[in-house]
Amino acid sequence: MHHHNVYFWLKEELSTADLLDFENGLETLTRTAKVISGSFGKPANTSRPVIDSTYSYGLLLTFKDTTDQDNYQSDPIHLAFVNQHSAKWTRVIVYDVEVK
Repeated sequence: MHHHNVYFWLKEELSTADLLDFENGLETLTRTAKVISGSFGKPANTSRPVIDSTYSYGLLLTFKDTTDQDNYQSDPIHLAFVNQHSAKWTRVIVYDVEVK
């Protein structure tokens, strides 16, 4: 299994409509062909020294393997999301994990 974890830092000046549009875009990513499971959300209301909750949204996708995740990168739905929403963020970081 391959877990694809993406964290977005959005621009502060985004409107409520912009945020809803972004969330709708994230939802499309959870339904791409190779995604086994997908979810997204805002940072949890937790507080411990090891927790980074500075991001605006997290996206968690599970794939059968790294090859499927690699293919997802060129999926038209993924490319459309990046094209339509990249102006909304200031930073993105990805953590990919191969699960045994």
